[in-house]
Amino acid sequence: MGNLKKIFLFVAGVALAAFAQSEPMDVKDVAFSKAYIGIEGGEIYPFGDLIDAVYNTYYGGFNFRYSYWKNVDGVVMFHYAYFEPRPKAVPYDGVHQASGKLGLDWNFPIIHPVGLGGGFACNWTRADLDDGVKKDLIYNKPGGTLGDNETEFGWYARLNLKILNLENYRIGFNMMWEEIWTLPKRSDMLYVGLYIERKLW
Repeated sequence: MGNLKKIFLFVAGVALAAFAQSEPMDVKDVAFSKAYIGIEGGEIYPFGDLIDAVYNTYYGGFNFRYSYWKNVDGVVMFHYAYFEPRPKAVPYDGVHQASGKLGLDWNFPIIHPVGLGGGFACNWTRADLDDGVKKDLIYNKPGGTLGDNETEFGWYARLNLKILNLENYRIGFNMMWEEIWTLPKRSDMLYVGLYIERKLW
C-alpha cells in the first residue's frame, strides 16, 4: 500500500506541475456546454484484506460526463458488481454491490488522450443469502452484518485514456483505484475497464 500511495502522489504532483504550466483558463462559463452518456464494463481486483475475502469479479454500469471548466469534466458513475466470498464459513452465496461515484477529470492539454480524475465514492452492499437462511441467525457470524444493507463511503482516483475520439462518440480505457472507509480496516479495489460514450449535446 505504501508504494501505491507514493505512485499516486507522484502522478498527482506531475499533473499539478503540468497544470501550472498550461495556458490560462478562459473566464467564460463552459459548465454543461457539453454532455455525454456512456456504458462501462470491466473487472475488479481486490487488494489488502479483501484478497482473502472475495474473488475478482466483473462490473458494469453507466457514466455521465459533462464539461465543468476548461480541460475539466464533471463525472457521475454508477456501477454494479457481484462478489463471491472466498471463506467457506460465510453463510451466503455472494454480495451485491452498487457503487456511485461523483468527481472531476482533468484532461492534459498537451497529452490530450490522457486524463486524471478523482472524487467521492459511495458503495451499497447486501448479502445474497442462501435459501432458508434468516439474517437474524447469522448476524454474529463472519460477514453476517451484510444480511442487512450496508452503505460505506470513500474516495477514488482514476486514469482515463481516450482510445478513439469521434465527433459524437468516444471509446476509452479506465483504470480506477477505490478506497472505502470501512472499519476496522479500509477496503481497497482496482477497477480496470472499457467504456463507450455518446454525446448528448
